[in-house]
Amino acid sequence: MSLDLPKVRNIGIAAHIDAGKTTTTERVLYYAGKTHRMGDVDEGTTTTDFDEQEQERGITIYSAAVTCSWHDHTINLIDTPGHVDFTAEVERSLRVLDGVIAVFDAKEGVEAQSETVWHQADRYNVPRICFLNKMDKIGADFQASVASIEKRLGANPVPVQIPIGAENRFEGLIDLIAMKAVYYQSDTQGSKFVEKDIPESLLAEATEARKNLEEKAAEVSEALMEKYLNDEPLTADDIIAALREGTIRSALQPTLCGSSLKYVGVQRLLDGVVRYLPSPLDVPPVVAHKADKNGGDIELKPDPKGPLAAYVFKIVAEKPVDLCYVRVYSGTLKASSRVLNPALNEKENLSRMFRVFAKKREQIDQAEAGDIVAVIGLKESLTGHTLCDTKAPVLLEKIEFPEAVIAQSIEPVSSKDRDKLVGILQSLTRQDPTFHTRISEETGQMLISGMGELHLEVLTRRIRDDFKVEVNVGQPRVSFRETVTTAAEAEGRFVREFAGRGHFAVVKLRLEPMERESGGESWQFADATPPETLTPEFLEAVRQGVQDAAASGVVHGSPVIDWKATLIDAQVSEDESSELAFENAARVAFENAMREANPVVLEPVMKVQIVTPDESFGTVNSDLNVRRAVITGTDIRGPFRVVDAHVPLRELFGYTTQLRSMTQGRASATMEMSHFAPVSGKDVF
Repeated sequence: MSLDLPKVRNIGIAAHIDAGKTTTTERVLYYAGKTHRMGDVDEGTTTTDFDEQEQERGITIYSAAVTCSWHDHTINLIDTPGHVDFTAEVERSLRVLDGVIAVFDAKEGVEAQSETVWHQADRYNVPRICFLNKMDKIGADFQASVASIEKRLGANPVPVQIPIGAENRFEGLIDLIAMKAVYYQSDTQGSKFVEKDIPESLLAEATEARKNLEEKAAEVSEALMEKYLNDEPLTADDIIAALREGTIRSALQPTLCGSSLKYVGVQRLLDGVVRYLPSPLDVPPVVAHKADKNGGDIELKPDPKGPLAAYVFKIVAEKPVDLCYVRVYSGTLKASSRVLNPALNEKENLSRMFRVFAKKREQIDQAEAGDIVAVIGLKESLTGHTLCDTKAPVLLEKIEFPEAVIAQSIEPVSSKDRDKLVGILQSLTRQDPTFHTRISEETGQMLISGMGELHLEVLTRRIRDDFKVEVNVGQPRVSFRETVTTAAEAEGRFVREFAGRGHFAVVKLRLEPMERESGGESWQFADATPPETLTPEFLEAVRQGVQDAAASGVVHGSPVIDWKATLIDAQVSEDESSELAFENAARVAFENAMREANPVVLEPVMKVQIVTPDESFGTVNSDLNVRRAVITGTDIRGPFRVVDAHVPLRELFGYTTQLRSMTQGRASATMEMSHFAPVSGKDVF
């Protein structure tokens, strides 16, 4: 069955941890008729948190895809994690979504991870609507939360609703477009609601809010501005059309409110998804690079009859074959077909295809442009790879994932399980782009690295529970980096004789610091030698040697970041030069230059936000000073103090547990990777 693209919404729900994303998703599925009973996060019975660890911990770990319908529209919905350790799940979801519901806790407003998610959406130009959840919570403040979105995110939130009351007096909402008060019936789990005239006590506030809504809508629509300036009445359709236009351009964000837990406002939120968020036809065509001899870029529109371009954005390791989630940008992807992966120049067999509803699957024969589906049969493809037609190869832009910041050793309890563990780790690495494994050259131990303590804890638990291999893990340790602080030049020579022939290469490099752009590569290689000094094969060998040397480091054995290496000279022997020789000469040249360029060891520094009762502020602050923290800001949020700080990761192992102990369990902390900084304080060697 062909998709009616104007009526398709590919959206995600994203927010800070505990803002209510999964509960909101549960309500959406129930009201859309996809479930007959609402699950509960605390009871571990939600549809999208179906993993055992998600149910036990009460948090979302893996993004889950579901499909439902609302008012004849098809909604492909992805529920994403809120915990920073699983930011890769958010990153790859945002890469393929056309719109996002940003959920905020109406008491807390913008929190640390709210900012991260928002800026991730900025990076991919994803339009958003805002949902201020938990209006029934003690301390909930609609206007303060809207102000925090405006101030801390630099956004343009436009309320299309205002709440009726707050905290335990929260009764419903006022729809500013219909200018009606809406009351939800809790005895029907919010399935039924009544619209009434706006109470006299709220009429002045609602009228003022409606005036603000009309002004904001007119600012993004020339047609509406003319009517507004001429004092002509604006109809509901006028305002909705203008808000949709502004949302798609990311000029504004329609802002709604409610309480998912108390069944208030979710149907209006679904209306907002349909009204304001874009269809695949409303977003700009995706830009792909032609992977043939002609090269160049091409714009791909969501046309089922166009050239095939599908994007693998998530892999779930399953037995006997992996399940791959795919967004189809152009053309039609068919089951039982053969496709090209141009990144690997390999052909892949796509055996079966499914429409996904969390852990349930409905087998389908094909998926058209604009659709999100899951497929099995791909053996070599990874997250960020493109699937296309062999006759029209194209490459879509890959996702850049954050670098791992924490590592620990891992060994099987029984030596006979070592080979099995190696296979499991390879499978998990394939599934999770922020999880890495390697063998320590110094100790011979297997090391795993990831985004945080919880990240590694979850994966270790999977190895034990899902794969039935008992393992011992070492204490977490920081993943350091190295960099250079000045420019230096050095030569590398490789003159050897083995395997019955000589090998000769001389390489001279200039190594210098490179200032990295946000989200950009951490290194750069350039060739400044006269044309045809080296053949393409020898030049590629030099590049590979430089990359290999940088991956191993020189000072501390840690990867080198933020560098630029320029090949400034090379010597070739017609008889004895080889790719092997140039690769090794480049490695030596890089290491020599690194030693001369004043190298430093870098450690990861985390951006930490602590919410503590005011009476515990002094204790928390003193403890942060001991941890070498740099306080970047403090704020007052009711009876609580919010502290923002930069803290070296080495000082934060076990911090949340210690923080709870210091404050009788009343304080909480969230942290995310901020930057790498030169090591100070404790010796790292």
